[in-house]
Amino acid sequence: MRTTTGGRGLQSDALSTFDTVVMAIAGSAPAYSLAATSSVLVGAAGLASPAALLYCALPMLGIVLAFGRLGRIDVNAGAAYSWVGRTLHPFLGFLSGWALVVAATLFMVAGSLPAGQLTLGLFDPALAHDTALATATGAGWFLLMLAVVLGGARLSARAQLIVSGVELAILGGFSVAALAHLAEGDGVVPFSWGWLGFGHFDGVSGFAVGTLIAAFYYWGWDVTSNLSEETRDSRRTAGLAALVGVGVVFALFLAFTIAMNALLTSDEIESGQSNVLALLGARIWPGVGGKLMVLAVVLSTIATLETTLIQVTRSLFAMGRDRTMPGALGTVHRRWNTPWVAIVVVGAVALVLFVASNALGSVRDIMSDALAAIGLQTTLYYGLAGLAAVVAYRKTLTESVGSFLLGGVWPLLGSLFMFCVFAASLTRLSTAALTLGIGSLLAGLVPMLWYWRRGSAYYRPARLDATRSFDAGAGRPNTPTRGPGYVNAGHPTDF
Repeated sequence: MRTTTGGRGLQSDALSTFDTVVMAIAGSAPAYSLAATSSVLVGAAGLASPAALLYCALPMLGIVLAFGRLGRIDVNAGAAYSWVGRTLHPFLGFLSGWALVVAATLFMVAGSLPAGQLTLGLFDPALAHDTALATATGAGWFLLMLAVVLGGARLSARAQLIVSGVELAILGGFSVAALAHLAEGDGVVPFSWGWLGFGHFDGVSGFAVGTLIAAFYYWGWDVTSNLSEETRDSRRTAGLAALVGVGVVFALFLAFTIAMNALLTSDEIESGQSNVLALLGARIWPGVGGKLMVLAVVLSTIATLETTLIQVTRSLFAMGRDRTMPGALGTVHRRWNTPWVAIVVVGAVALVLFVASNALGSVRDIMSDALAAIGLQTTLYYGLAGLAAVVAYRKTLTESVGSFLLGGVWPLLGSLFMFCVFAASLTRLSTAALTLGIGSLLAGLVPMLWYWRRGSAYYRPARLDATRSFDAGAGRPNTPTRGPGYVNAGHPTDF
């Protein structure tokens, strides 16, 4: 085994553009997101639920653009952790990385539990209500994905192609079938283009609630940035793959939400809860449709467990490399070129949480609080990254209309949207979810202050400025950042 001190560490050029696009789609977990959140979204926004997804996607694209532009001037497995630290402030950068670590860790419990529950439900619906058995089954899936991630980026990509490929085939087939049903007028409510407008929202408050819930759907596409050190031509690929991935999942989210509005009654959606996708599948294809949709959700959950593990372990790897967390986390396996210490630590912590979760209540209660807390963490680091992109490119924004809109206005609006969602969440979450979300974020102050006092070079960064980076690093090979002052840049017009 070796550390990254004398070399790159992670395996370079392991992933192609296609591999990275698949990772971006899997990271957003289309089937899982629809199953876990659709009943809540429709309950809050009603027929305006497709519009909530649309108007949340627009600012989210601003954050995607921000990640892509930042990734051109700083290739780093820590992504927002590095970018925010080098543009806004190292403390904010560390909290961005910590927020991702916390969100990913919470999701590994919130995601593994329903994976176990749904797997059991495929064989015997009665077993799905046994929290202990669902936890054990979910832990089994988690350990399998842990082993895949430990085996390296190429093994992870191959596994993802199989799992996500089957999931997307199922979702794509049902999307076409749902459109056929709508064309034939089989719905309980006729489709209306007004569902994509503002007319069905219950005022400004209804719009805020709907977009707040919709924000969870998209989280996870930024795994492409955490994989940048292992991606071929990552300065271009990571941002492009994220854009394509968000576009694909948006189309799926919109198609299925419209189908739910049209083919299911509001009572069916409300009572269906996390089983609403199975109800829709059975309505579209009576008999086996429900089972196929459950299979898609299981595969989606497994796929996003893998991408979440990649995100958290690469973030911890970057932190260990910068000595803002224990240096052992930056250790790379000699054979697999993976941050094996970070993977083992994450696995151990997650298994402890699996055991502890049995004392917290039902699967539904655990998921509800964990997913709400995740929303706080993700909107915080997305918002900071959007602002970081504007600051890093501030001197180039007046070069063209495109630079001003795509590099300044859109990322800034995306950032403001994320901060608004974060603030709105503080007034709407349960005490348990708020304690979990804010408490876990504040816990990051301990390692941050400890390693700042110990003199980590991360807290004395070379400022990330697009103009200086382009002048100093244009044409440099795709080499990852090895420290706070390393420059790796492309060209300001590339994206």
